[in-house]
Amino acid sequence: MFFGDMMFNIVPIFMIIVFGFILYTIFSNVKQGIKNSQAPLLTVPAKVVSKRTQVQGDHSYTTYYVTFEVQSGDRMELKVDGSEYGMLVEQDLGLLSFQGTRYVSFERQK
Repeated sequence: MFFGDMMFNIVPIFMIIVFGFILYTIFSNVKQGIKNSQAPLLTVPAKVVSKRTQVQGDHSYTTYYVTFEVQSGDRMELKVDGSEYGMLVEQDLGLLSFQGTRYVSFERQK
């Protein structure tokens, strides 16, 4: 009977922790989206310095990231769509447009 009582106490606590984590993630994403929307849209000269992917699940979901270096030497890694990822090549030079942490576009310069 002790095991049944213990499980009765642990399961609700575990569910509260999981639910709290889900709510925290949702609110964090909404907060970041609001901050990005309120940030100015900037377009700056930049260079593509690296690219990476993050695969989640059983190879069912891939997130694409590109690191850009601006004229000051600062670097920023932005999440991009897969189609944009495929078009960008390391060492590309161009104009990077972004809003907060949101990637908008990259126009390659010749």
